[in-house]
Amino acid sequence: MRTTLDLAAGLDAATVVLVEGDSDRRALAALARRRGSRLDGVAVVPMGGITNVSHFLELLGPRGLGRRVVGLYDAAEEAYVRRGLARAGFGADLSRAAMARLGFHACCADLEDELIRSLGTPVVEQVVAAAGDLRSFRLFQRQPAQQARPVPAQLHRFIGTRSGRKSQYAGLLADALDPARVPAPLDRLLAHL
Repeated sequence: MRTTLDLAAGLDAATVVLVEGDSDRRALAALARRRGSRLDGVAVVPMGGITNVSHFLELLGPRGLGRRVVGLYDAAEEAYVRRGLARAGFGADLSRAAMARLGFHACCADLEDELIRSLGTPVVEQVVAAAGDLRSFRLFQRQPAQQARPVPAQLHRFIGTRSGRKSQYAGLLADALDPARVPAPLDRLLAHL
């Protein structure tokens, strides 16, 4: 339901930012707000997963409504985005650099990984503590499956363990970022807006 509503909002926007889910939307909104932008004329549309990208690109792109479409994706899922861009008329066999020139930017692993690496584990743990989840995180770290993992990997997994937590932390972590340390894919995407 949320994706349908977001898509409807994007139909009137001059620029549409396609993201996988709500956590990406929240992080972009938080970073834009911190930069003093209200994203006027821009709709950030969660697609409900990367496998839906072709549908959104065909509907909103040059062969559809003709909106300016940009996006954020995980590097491991680049093939979906490349195929979607080709099917929607953006160009065939696009390199990652060509996709970036169009406004589609890859996160190394995913958004959470980018935010955790940019902030560093001490700051992420401070954010977890401020959110009231530090005790839960410490208990999580004691689980046998987590004990051998590095702390950044533990934080990444912890953020994704409970429904709604990824979205909550996306905004909190984006708010904690030093403006000079915004992850490159997010920084480049915001520069396209």
